[in-house]
Amino acid sequence: MTQLESQWIVGFVDGEGCFFIGLNKNPEMTLGIQVLPEFSVVQHKRDEQILYALKDFWKFGVVRKNHGDRLCYRVRGVEHLNKTIIPFFEKHSLKTKKKVDFLKFRKVLQLIESKKHLTVEGLLKIDSLRLEMNTDLRKSKKKLILIDGKLDLIDI
Repeated sequence: MTQLESQWIVGFVDGEGCFFIGLNKNPEMTLGIQVLPEFSVVQHKRDEQILYALKDFWKFGVVRKNHGDRLCYRVRGVEHLNKTIIPFFEKHSLKTKKKVDFLKFRKVLQLIESKKHLTVEGLLKIDSLRLEMNTDLRKSKKKLILIDGKLDLIDI
């Protein structure tokens, strides 16, 4: 197995990683909206050993098919994100504009940790941060709106 060093991981994630916040309608959630934070790295299947090396480095996450001939290393667990991924990138700072996305991602996780995602105001703040992230990658956007006291996701 390939052994990875922290600064190599920083450079790799600067180029190939993504800090993403998804919002989905889910009637089982308190306000009908589920917040889905995700850290991921995508590679062509010929380089899958790097994704497994990341999984081995952090001791969690999954490697799955992404689309076509690409694979993805993905971490979605809030505890893993808060206790390992966030502190790693706080200690080993990203160097590109991806750092801005990371800081917003971290703020969303702080809001989740403090249970603000269970309030209308907190969800609207999370959505505002989310819409400012990965702006060069987004093909279609949905925005959270409040209509007659009820939250909904609409296309923008």
